[in-house]
Amino acid sequence: MTDSDAVLAANLEFYRAFAARDLVAMEELWARRWPVGCVHPGWPALSDRDAVMESWRSILSNPEAPRIACYDERVLLYGETALVLCEEELEGGTLIASNLFVREDGIWRIAHHQAGQLVARRPQTRRQEPPRPSRLN
Repeated sequence: MTDSDAVLAANLEFYRAFAARDLVAMEELWARRWPVGCVHPGWPALSDRDAVMESWRSILSNPEAPRIACYDERVLLYGETALVLCEEELEGGTLIASNLFVREDGIWRIAHHQAGQLVARRPQTRRQEPPRPSRLN
């Protein structure tokens, strides 16, 4: 398994824990020896592991918390650190997210998560043909 594959697997596990409301798995995924941070949409920045885990306890125990599907993941590797850029699909729209992972004891753990509203869509990859002019007769 490549580092990119391992990071994508850790990222997938993060979203699986979120979807399953699995606090034990969520706590296991977060770094313990590295500083951690989290910015939930509309929340102030959290920069302490205890505060980050308390935020997840609050979110995961809330039956009204959104259901999220992650897609379009891209991994950027920086040695023992990796960044995953992705989109999160919710009932009410799409968020853009970044998840920073660090390698601790050979395991990729999340050290930072940030998500915010996606308002601009990326350009289409396929060029659309311009409309054909109509003839007036």
